[in-house]
Parts: sequence; C-alpha cells; structure tokens
Amino acid sequence: MYRSKFKALSKGHLLASMAILAALTMAGCKTTRTADTTGSIVASSGSRTEAEWRRDVDAWGERYRRDPKNPEAAVNYAQALRSTGQREQAVAVLEQSSIHNQNNMQVLGAYGRALADTGNYGQALDVLSRAHTPDQPDWRILSAQGAVLDQMGKHDDARRYYMSALKIVPDEPSVMSNLGLSYALSKNLREAEATLRRANAYSSKEPRVRQNLALVVGLQGRFQEAEDIMRADLSPEEAAANVADLRHMLAAEKSANDTKKGKPSPRMLQQQAANRTAE
Repeated sequence: MYRSKFKALSKGHLLASMAILAALTMAGCKTTRTADTTGSIVASSGSRTEAEWRRDVDAWGERYRRDPKNPEAAVNYAQALRSTGQREQAVAVLEQSSIHNQNNMQVLGAYGRALADTGNYGQALDVLSRAHTPDQPDWRILSAQGAVLDQMGKHDDARRYYMSALKIVPDEPSVMSNLGLSYALSKNLREAEATLRRANAYSSKEPRVRQNLALVVGLQGRFQEAEDIMRADLSPEEAAANVADLRHMLAAEKSANDTKKGKPSPRMLQQQAANRTAE
C-alpha cells in the first residue's frame, strides 16, 4: 500500500509536499479498532484485509438499513465504506446520522474525518469543532483538526492543535508523527526528523511512524538510510522501489523548479551536448 501511494504521487507540482500530505493521518483509517483510532500508511500486524472490510460493509450496511438512526451502525458502516474507498457514501451516511444524533460526539468525529477524506476541509473543521468541548477536549479530535489544517496549508495553526493534543497525551506517537510531517511541510526537515525519531522511539512497533521517518530522511537526500529504515517493515524490493519513487519525485520537482527559473533541465543539457557532438 505504501508503494501505491508513492506511485500515485509521482506526477505534478510540489510532489514532495504531496507525499507528506498523503502521509498525514486522520483518525479512523484502516485499523481493527474504532473510528477514533489513528490510521496507518502501511499494513501492520493489526491491520485488516480488504475482504474483511468488505464483509463489514455488508454486515454494518444491513444493520444501518434496518435502523438508520442507530449511531453505532452508522459510524461502523461509514468506517467500512471509507476503508474500501467509498468515501462519498460514507459522508452521506454520517450526514444523515448527524441529523438524527446532533450531540453524539462519536458521530460528529467520524463525520468530520469523512468530510476531510473528500477534501471538504472547511466543513470538516466546523464539524470536528463540535465533536468535543473546551472543558473536555479529545486529543484524537485535536490531532484530526491539525491534520485538516495541514491539508489546507495552515501549518502554524495545525501545530498548535498538535501541541494541545500532546498536553493531554504527552509523547503520543500518532500525534508526534503528524507534528513531524507538519514541520516537513514547512520545509523544516531537521525538526521534522527529530520529532519523528522521538515518535519512533515511543512506538517501535508502529510501522506508520517508521515509514514517515523514512520519508523525511529520504527528502533530505539520504536515500540509503531511508531504505534501511523502510526495510524494518517492507521487503528489500519494496523498500528499494519506494526510494526509487521518492528519487523520481524529487528529481521531477527540481526539474520543474529549474524550468520556472529559466534553467535548462538535464534532458535539455543532454540534447545540447548531443547537438554539439553532431556538429
């Protein structure tokens, strides 16, 4: 799954930033737990298979159709839909559930995350702000709000939410992982790496944190070190392929930046050299 993310991000502008944004986690993605759990980039030992999620779509879908007002059925059905790529339908399910359960924090939290999945960031922030209260803040919601703000390019604001979450759960790896990626989006790769190394130290069994660390190390051009980190969770072939994709993304972004500045690309330089040789 990690490789497919890189492949999907191998074209277009600001590729490195896109890779980091893809790594940001919104609570409730592809885990065996509830919609309040933080997601993962790579499959871990606790991750569920596609077939299991599809069985959940059928089972929870049936319960939801029998009782659309049931918040548990709606949240679990929507989670299964999100985990099988049916994001718009998940939003529709949770939108209806939020009408019937206007003060249910779990429904609102799941709805906000689902909205963020579909790129409705402004609405997601509004809903997430109602998924907890100032006197009883939920660190998972705070982290999700931070991830949405990072998606919107508001990195300073995002980090304030992560810091608030860390006051509740100091050294929580999932929050520190998002905080590290937020630093990376602000091009502060040194602070990003330091934060992700701390997160990894507190969560040595969590592949997602380790792979995010590998991404940031690779963005600094330390490709062999990044590959070595990836090999803790991926096969040597997968790790090498991911690093090759990262190299390609960085080279493509550099070429695009050089073109904007009027600098000839490596391909243009090669063509010029060939023309001179032909002369």
